[in-house]
Amino acid sequence: MGWNIKGLCRWIVGILFLVSVCQTGMAADFSHLVILHTNDTHGFDQQADGVYGMAAVAALKKEYETNGYDVLLVDGGDAIQDNNLVNFSKGASAITFMNAAGYDAMTLGNHEFDYGQDVTLQRVKEARFPVVSCNIIVDATGQPFVQPRAILHKGPVCIGIVGMTTPATVTSTNPKNVYGLQFLAGSALYAKVQQEVADLQRSGCDVIIALGHLGSETGSMGNRSDDVLQHVQGIDIFIDGHDHQVKNERIGKALLVETGYHTENIGRISYKQGQWQENIVPYGTYKKQDSAVKQVVDQSAAEVAAELGKSVGTSDVSLDGSRVPGVRTQETNLGDCIADAVLWQSRMATAAQGTIVDGAIVNGGGLRASLEKGPVTVGTVHNILPYNNQIYTMKIKGSKLLEIMEAALAAAPGPAGAFPQVAGMKMTVHTNVPYKEGRQYDHSTYHAPAVPGSRVTIEEVNGKAFDPEAVYTIATFEFLCRGGDTYGALAEPGAADIQGIGYIDTEAVINYIQDALKGNIGNQYAASAGRITLLK
Repeated sequence: MGWNIKGLCRWIVGILFLVSVCQTGMAADFSHLVILHTNDTHGFDQQADGVYGMAAVAALKKEYETNGYDVLLVDGGDAIQDNNLVNFSKGASAITFMNAAGYDAMTLGNHEFDYGQDVTLQRVKEARFPVVSCNIIVDATGQPFVQPRAILHKGPVCIGIVGMTTPATVTSTNPKNVYGLQFLAGSALYAKVQQEVADLQRSGCDVIIALGHLGSETGSMGNRSDDVLQHVQGIDIFIDGHDHQVKNERIGKALLVETGYHTENIGRISYKQGQWQENIVPYGTYKKQDSAVKQVVDQSAAEVAAELGKSVGTSDVSLDGSRVPGVRTQETNLGDCIADAVLWQSRMATAAQGTIVDGAIVNGGGLRASLEKGPVTVGTVHNILPYNNQIYTMKIKGSKLLEIMEAALAAAPGPAGAFPQVAGMKMTVHTNVPYKEGRQYDHSTYHAPAVPGSRVTIEEVNGKAFDPEAVYTIATFEFLCRGGDTYGALAEPGAADIQGIGYIDTEAVINYIQDALKGNIGNQYAASAGRITLLK
């Protein structure tokens, strides 16, 4: 051909330049790609009022595919726990439904750990799609707990997905479920995500999706989806979860979206006018269900319903289990009833030992549904208490009790899962006094109060004036005894002497209704009892 060395070099450089342009400068054809997404389904997988369910998600996916679109279907975590439909199988049925619907990827939410790490990994193994999270590290090996990222192809488009799980998992599930795991947070989280994004870019991905379970709540400042997008470059779409919000906004060059929860909406993203756009599908606007997926879900639901339909008793009143305002912001009649049940069962279980149980604490975040007036079934109780918490008693000094109440009520009058619903105790919260942070609890994202008692005054325990030097026996859930939520003080050596009583939360409530209340929740629970006073 007569080329000299210089000419050959110029030719090679030109070819490399064109390859580079093709990889980075020319946008892929996204016109036939649709991204469907869900988050925080929590096992609400059967269609009901306000809930699309998995059969509708599957039908929408198939409809787009029939019309010639390539469809990516992903989930933002918290899929396997909460609703009785999936709780009875420890989330295995949720994965079965997602497999049937044709999911392509999901990330781990904090509630994916509620049955323990071994169950989490078993669910990951059962999924016929990648389960990704880049910021969960196994202490013993330094390796990721699950694969950090995935590369998928839909038609001509190469899609990179990086997963993230909220660092708050260490306190929002039973701490024993995440022992030996490190959840990268703050700058370490940003650096890890940036590394994964860079690897996906080098792999030639046309679009990079962050599939996160982080949320945007101010209480998670520094570890929110918003924070990641402000510190990490190269993310095109962030599909979020955890805070149960509906989001459709832009942060920098990225689209940040979320569908709410319980498939009340189906997320739908497409590429229009040179950018990714969310066009959510609100409940009721799509009417179809996939018959094969519906059959799988309905069969599982029928099996669970047979067990859950057994009668417990009746209620003359409705008990409020709403989140906000509700059990996470104030004392409610449901909180009183559940705390009373825990206290009663603990006293019954320990009476032969001569133990005097002074009071009970139940975290509001553990109460997940209201109780309506009328028949009460096993399913009613399990809807309220889906976590199968073991009940423990703890011997604790009054001053330490004051510390944990101060920490638990740090956000008041704002919402917090730690909000204590109590029995055998009376207290006042001065919410106009700022909460001053002291030391950070070990293996926790929360801080001890710098001055216990500055916001919270405990007036009475078991009918007697509170004494910071006294030793009290308090019944509560194992989740709190292990330092869950803001209760990190209880996990410190010597903080409390704990002992299981041999009952879980649902057993205690069923026994309380049937035996102590003679099968009827009466007007004594028509309103909250005034155990916690919030002063503004």
